[in-house]
Amino acid sequence: MNPVGWFEIYIDDIERSKAFYETVFEVTLDKINDEAKNGVEMWAFPSSMEEYGASGALAKMDGVSAGANSTLVYFSCQDCAQEESRVTGAGGKVVHSKFSIGPHGFISMVMDTEGNMIGLHSMS
Repeated sequence: MNPVGWFEIYIDDIERSKAFYETVFEVTLDKINDEAKNGVEMWAFPSSMEEYGASGALAKMDGVSAGANSTLVYFSCQDCAQEESRVTGAGGKVVHSKFSIGPHGFISMVMDTEGNMIGLHSMS
């Protein structure tokens, strides 16, 4: 069993955050059905339950602020330099450009529009 089954990135501005993630990863987020949210507005990343890895969503909930958290989510990429190249134009910030982590591939560390740090990981 994989150690992570789901992730949530808490945000303050839904439209700004959706635009950032949709631009950087070239995907469309889907709103999660209202009856499942329990007072939380959520927009899910595309995923398949039959594929390897975890999925997750952007989440907005009163009383839960974005940024300044101590958990870092890494998004899998073919070449993390590609997603990194779209970060600044989408309103985010590149914290550490693509660098090698030896036999484990490469990572970039970026900040989204809400102050959340995320990682980008690729094998090349």
